[in-house]
Formats: sequence, C-alpha cells, structure tokens
Amino acid sequence: MTPNPTPRDGLDAFGAAALTGFALLLAFNQVVIAVGGDGWQPVFMAALRSLGAALVLWLWVRISTGSVASLAIPRAAWGAVVALGVCFATEFTFLFTALDLTTVGRASVIFYAMPFWAALGGQIFLGERITPLKLAGLLAAFAGMAWAILDGSAGEAGQATLIGDLCAVGASIMWAGTLIVVKASRARDLPAMSQLFWQVTVSAPLLLLAAPFFGPLIRDLAPIHWWSLGFQAFVVASFGFVFWFWLLKLYPASTVASFSFLSPIFAVGLGALLLGEDVGPGLAGALALVTLGLILANRPQKPRG
Repeated sequence: MTPNPTPRDGLDAFGAAALTGFALLLAFNQVVIAVGGDGWQPVFMAALRSLGAALVLWLWVRISTGSVASLAIPRAAWGAVVALGVCFATEFTFLFTALDLTTVGRASVIFYAMPFWAALGGQIFLGERITPLKLAGLLAAFAGMAWAILDGSAGEAGQATLIGDLCAVGASIMWAGTLIVVKASRARDLPAMSQLFWQVTVSAPLLLLAAPFFGPLIRDLAPIHWWSLGFQAFVVASFGFVFWFWLLKLYPASTVASFSFLSPIFAVGLGALLLGEDVGPGLAGALALVTLGLILANRPQKPRG
C-alpha cells in the first residue's frame, strides 16, 4: 500500500473487492460494538476506542514518515478541528448507545440513511443543489429509515426500543454534520489523515467526560469484550480508515461512496447470522428502500451537452 498511489479512472477487480471488503468490515464492526456493550458501558467503550485509535495513528505517521509534522494544524483551523471532534464524539455517543438499545440491523438501516441529512444540511448551510435523481434517492432513504423506526417487529431475539432507534437517527445526523463541518470550514484543507487523527484525539476526552453520566463504566468484562475493544481501536478506527482514505486517493470519490449501500445489507445479514436477530418484512422493506436510496443518491450524473 503505497502512500501516494497513482489514481485510476475506473473501478478494477481489486477496487471492487477492497470496497466490498471495507463495507463488510464496517458492518461486522457494528456487531462487534453490540457484543462489546455487554462488558463495557457503550460511551466509555467509545472513549477507549478513540484513545487507542489516536495512539495507533500517531505511531503510524511517526514510523511511516519519520515525523508527526504532517499532523500539525494551523491556528486558523483550530476551531474547525474542535467542531469536528465534538461532532465525532456526539455521533459515536449516539451510535454506541443505539447498538446497546436496539438491534444491529435496525440501527444500521437508520444510520446509513445519512445522505438524506447530509443533503438537507448541504442545502441549508452550503447552498448545494439537489438533482431530481438524487432527491428521489434521498426520499427513498428517508422513507426506509422511517419505516424501520415505525416497524414494531423486533423479533424474539431483538431488543429494539424507540429510544435506541432515535439514537441511531441522532448518530446519522451527526455523521452528516461532520461532513458539513469539513466542507464549510478550514478543515477541508487538512490532509485526510490529519482530519481523522484530530477527530479521535479531540473526541477521546469528551467521551471520557460524558461516560459517567451513562451508568457504570464496567459491566461484566470477559476476554471477548477486550477483543472487541481492540478490534475497534486498532482495526477499524485506525488502520481501517487509513485504508479507506488510501482507496479514496486511488479511485474516484463517487465510486468509493457508491459502495456504502453494501454496509446496511451486510449489517442486517450479520445481525441475523451472528446474533440471531429477526429480519421481518418491515425491516427487509426498510432495508430495500435505504439501499435503493443510497444507489440513486450516489449515482453519477451524466453531463449535459
């Protein structure tokens, strides 16, 4: 994995496999978070994950470049970096709580309706134009999210609650908020690695301060819960996203984004396979709408002429 790969115009077999694998990794991570919540209090687990990821990223940059100078940020970007950290901390407070209170499948379907909130925020705060095709996709994604919330069939193995579903909505909104902050502030000029490093670094103390308000920090720790934390910090939140940023350099951003529709599909399947969650007609229909919405919203527009 070279630091500065030569960009490619289209998707090849390696890219398709890599992006599919990354979508599967994100889906599996939601199962890992849900399992980890049996041993760690969710917000405390999110804080430890950010701490671990910050350390791994710092070491990665130090070893790979011989210096951490690339992580430095100009004074003018400090406010943007703090805003990113706040959005990141809030997003994962909601997401980790959601995965503690509702099923992985439902949380994922609701969470991945994020493009709706991003487009709405872009329209309000950035003046971005929404094409008719993208609007259709966004409305489909929103309808799927609403269907998942309104569907009352959690199944025998499910633990779905309205509060959990609403926390997933909050996580989705804050994910969109992070994207809007990047576009609207000096954070957009920072290297992707620097953005990621400061998001986890700023979020860690915020999550640590918030964690005691969500109950005891430790529940019933077992080795699997330590493995869960390590997987999140060292595989997903650090090296996983380093790989994702590398793919963004290698392939067009629209191509990379288009594979996001696979994550909720994988998450619903893994929730059923590994956790015994029920996939009723309501959740299946909601998933179909969100998937359709993501495909339409990320479909490249043909130039006029």
